[in-house]
Amino acid sequence: MNRRTLLAMAAAICLSAPAFAEEPLKIGFVYVGPVGDAGWTYAHDQGRLAMEKELGVKVKTTYVENVPEGADAERVIRKLVAEGNKLIFTTSFGYMNPTEKVAKATPGVVFMHATGFKTGKNLGTYESRLYEGAYLNGVIAGKMTKSKTLGFIASFPVPEVIRNINAYTLGAQSVNPGIKTKVIWVNSWYDPAKERQAAETLVAQGADVMAQNTDSPATLQVAQEKGVYAFGWDSDMSKFAPKAHLTAATNNWGPYYTETAKAVLAGTWKSGDYHGGMKEGMVKMSVLNAAVPAEAAKAFEEKKAALAAGTFAPFTGPIKDQSGAIKYAAGVVVPLKDLLSMNFYVQGVDGAIPK
Repeated sequence: MNRRTLLAMAAAICLSAPAFAEEPLKIGFVYVGPVGDAGWTYAHDQGRLAMEKELGVKVKTTYVENVPEGADAERVIRKLVAEGNKLIFTTSFGYMNPTEKVAKATPGVVFMHATGFKTGKNLGTYESRLYEGAYLNGVIAGKMTKSKTLGFIASFPVPEVIRNINAYTLGAQSVNPGIKTKVIWVNSWYDPAKERQAAETLVAQGADVMAQNTDSPATLQVAQEKGVYAFGWDSDMSKFAPKAHLTAATNNWGPYYTETAKAVLAGTWKSGDYHGGMKEGMVKMSVLNAAVPAEAAKAFEEKKAALAAGTFAPFTGPIKDQSGAIKYAAGVVVPLKDLLSMNFYVQGVDGAIPK
């Protein structure tokens, strides 16, 4: 057998050998609530599915839902590492310390934590400027309230939630200066029974337009039963209360998850702190209810366009605290670091922030 024959045989063997595809990037998600069909966790899972659709066989994802914030979260995160996930998204503020701890122990894995402020070589953070949507909700609420009393069902007293309460109030005051916002804290991200009870209490206290920083549609359902209005949150919730649902500030996580996965696949990922809003397409508003008057819709659309263009910031002075003292002078845009640590109510919000 001559050399030419041997080379031909070798080439034939190479051509007939099976091609081994690269292993997909395994990506894990940790969810604080059930995926369900509305709210914060649902929006994150829609983002996960959008990323899967975009990247196909390049990624393989998994998730764990209903994970309590605390020690149990660390166990779940470590299990995802042990299962070979090289990119892990932990999607609630209370996962911050467990995520940081596991990240330090496993430098070969990339971790992304939602709404936190701790970063590291293999740990980044991300958050939407959903307070932009809260402000827009406030603009509509301010135009539609008859009692001049708004309601807000709040989860935990962390800066993210306080920002949303304040933005909602400022948006309403921008079109109706006499607005007051009553707040009830339920100390849970997802507890339909508590959310329902809080909404019923707010209506009894005179609130005729309600917002929330919780995950279930219970607030909207109470609003529809009582003949008042409310807003969806994190995702469109109109199917649960079509008459009461005025609009919803929604999170569009898919593009961000896709780009992050691409960066990890390409080896170009770098730690950082990402904040996306309407301008970046991470925050979107759902369709306005036909019950919204033309004047309110016009004010809403004008502010939405300004936010999308990056020409307006909801937290622009003058901003006063509850006592009436000036916190930020006229024309001053509140710095990001102050937004991330916000711990005061603006003038017009009733009550005190829980300790």
